[in-house]
Amino acid sequence: SGLGVRHLQIFLLFAGLTVGFAMRVNLSVAVVAMTNATEINPDFPEYNWSEKTKSLILSSFFWGYVVTQVPAGPLARRFGGKVTILTGLAISSILTVLTPLCAKLGGWQLICAVRLLEGVCQGFLFPSCHTVISAWVPPKERASMGNFTYAGNQFGTIVMLATSGLLASLGGWPCIFYASGGAGCIWAVAYYVWGASSPAESKSISPEERELIEMQQGGARTVDSEKTAEQTTPWLSFISSPAVLAIVTVQSAYAYGFWTLLTQIPSYMKNVLDKDIKANAVLSSLPYTAMLLLSFVFAWLARIMQRKDSISLSFNRKFFNCIGTWGPSALLIALGYVPKDNDSLAVVLLIFTVGISSASHVGFLINHIDLSPNFAGILMGICNGVANIMSLAAPLLVGIVVTDNKDVHQWRIVFFVAAAVYFIGNSVFLIFGRTNVQSWNDPSAKVSRDSTPELESQK
Repeated sequence: SGLGVRHLQIFLLFAGLTVGFAMRVNLSVAVVAMTNATEINPDFPEYNWSEKTKSLILSSFFWGYVVTQVPAGPLARRFGGKVTILTGLAISSILTVLTPLCAKLGGWQLICAVRLLEGVCQGFLFPSCHTVISAWVPPKERASMGNFTYAGNQFGTIVMLATSGLLASLGGWPCIFYASGGAGCIWAVAYYVWGASSPAESKSISPEERELIEMQQGGARTVDSEKTAEQTTPWLSFISSPAVLAIVTVQSAYAYGFWTLLTQIPSYMKNVLDKDIKANAVLSSLPYTAMLLLSFVFAWLARIMQRKDSISLSFNRKFFNCIGTWGPSALLIALGYVPKDNDSLAVVLLIFTVGISSASHVGFLINHIDLSPNFAGILMGICNGVANIMSLAAPLLVGIVVTDNKDVHQWRIVFFVAAAVYFIGNSVFLIFGRTNVQSWNDPSAKVSRDSTPELESQK
């Protein structure tokens, strides 16, 4: 009971995702200052980049990000989650600090190369975090502590959006990169000192806390590092498991809907509703703020529900996943029918649509660990890799369907498609999703261990 070393590890992961996402979104704000330096701070260089060039620069990160998703899991499992996440974020931080110099020396081409390398490095984040969480967090704490870890995504985005304009005006656009990259370097030092891949590798954990973690995991995870390294990854079991394919489907659907919201809704509101939320820093950060706050509300509710013996873990995961996917699905349809003169209602719907999607953080997002604590990082890499490829389809579909930015009927098609994707993805998860530890979690075992639901219900 109380705070222990496992809570410190989760806080360090939260901080790591915070700086990681701050470095991920910093260029989307900085590119405005870099192309309008004379208006914001004339003491720094200005670059005359076309919209096509800016789009290429902004997308280069994600091409690198997709590449390392699948190999990140096996590497985190082989060398430890601490090694992979620390290496990835440390290199990404250094590259971020060097970005202004790269812009000066090599223009947009070198910036693209730097951002692609940053994407490659940050591709280790989610698989490594899942690997560390599965090692450190007892089953009954997964919902709350896993949710807190991934709340760093929204927190880093909010902080970056809120401070970038001030940094650019006071110290010039290079300060955006120096601040986010510098914070990443500080985190890397802290994680090197206090971080650990597992309780077995921690020098500061008490014997009581280590015993607590290992006992509550109920043997679902292989604690022996030598045995872990020797285990063969059951790739065939992954691709033939209905439970894994259900996560792949719902995570891809979530990514498609989420990126439709965050990349296309601002364009819809500007062209159809005449409200430019991108130009308003407060409005642009409100959806992320709502998502951050509601994620803690849903985690609290999930923890209360899992204490009830009458409520199974499966119902818990699927209930919140319904809120996080079917809720946005309904609100997207409603958003398409908001009249032009009621733009305030559209903003409210947008905020709630993004906000309630955070319920999925205690749904499918930690289900990988339920199925296989030993291979959770690998499963996350596979699912996140496919999901990020699917997310690229969102802007492509908009480009095909929306030939007239001011045609509300064309935009409704976009919303209906996203709503349908949300609905179908969660429906597959409801039918085929599972929460028990799978037999292939420990390839050397002959009998499947199904202890997680019982442990989750412990008080």
